[in-house]
Amino acid sequence: MGLLTNRVERSEINPGDHIYTYRAVFTYSHHGIFVGGSKVVHFRPERNLDSSTEPSSDLYDPISPRSTCPTFPDCGFRQPNSGVVLSCLDCFLRNGSLYCFEYGVTPSVFLAKVRGGTCTTAMSDPPETVIHRAMYLLQNGFGNYHIFQNNCEDFALYCKTGLLIMEKQGVGRSGQASSVIGAPLAALLSSPLKLLMPSPVGVATVTAGMYCMSRYATDIGVRSDVIKVAVEDLAVSLGWAEHHDEAAQENEALSRQLVTL
Repeated sequence: MGLLTNRVERSEINPGDHIYTYRAVFTYSHHGIFVGGSKVVHFRPERNLDSSTEPSSDLYDPISPRSTCPTFPDCGFRQPNSGVVLSCLDCFLRNGSLYCFEYGVTPSVFLAKVRGGTCTTAMSDPPETVIHRAMYLLQNGFGNYHIFQNNCEDFALYCKTGLLIMEKQGVGRSGQASSVIGAPLAALLSSPLKLLMPSPVGVATVTAGMYCMSRYATDIGVRSDVIKVAVEDLAVSLGWAEHHDEAAQENEALSRQLVTL
C-alpha cells in the first residue's frame, strides 16, 4: 500500500481486481476490472471508440487511432452503441504502470491519500460477483459516458460494490471527479480566511483540510444516498430501459410514416 497510489506488478493482480493506469504524465487515470486471462473490461466514451482519425478531447480516456492487437484477436470487443470494452492488459496499460485500487481502507488512510481515485472505504464484493457484473455490462452496456457522473472509475466502482447513487445530479462515485471539483471548492471556501489568518501556511493547511474532507464526504463508503442494485436491474434503476423503449417507439412511428408515404 503506497502513500499516494498502490503500484503493483502483473503477477500480483487477481481476477476481480479493480486496476488503473495513468495517462498523459499522471494527469488522470483510466480504470477497469481485471477478469483474468490477461483481459480487462473497462468503460470509454463511445464517440472515441468510433473515431479512427480525429483525436479525442475527452479528459478521462483519449485514445489513439484504433489498431489491431497482435496478441489477442478479441481485444477491443464491444457491443454496438456501447462504451464497455474488453481489452488485453497490454492495450489497457498502453506502456503505463499498473496500479490496484484499494477497498475497505480506514478513514485515516483515505484522508492520507492526497490524490483521489486510488481507494475507497467501501468494501468489495467477492471476485466472482465482480466479474459477473463486468461481463454482464460488457454485453448490455453501462449507459452514456459522463465525465463527472458516469466515467471509467464509476464503472469499476459499481462492478466492485454494486452501489448506485440515487441522486442523479452532481458527482458520481468517482474519487477522481471528486478531486477535480473538491480542490477549487476548498480554495474558494478558504479564501475568506485570508482576512483572518495572514499566515500563508495556515491558509494552505485549512485549504488542504477542506479538500480532504470534501473528498471523504463524497466517498461511496460513507455516503447515505447509495443503494445496492443488482446488475440485472441496473438499466431499470437508471432509466436506460425507458430511453430504449422511447427510442423503439419513435423508430416504429417513423417506420409507419414511411410506409404510408
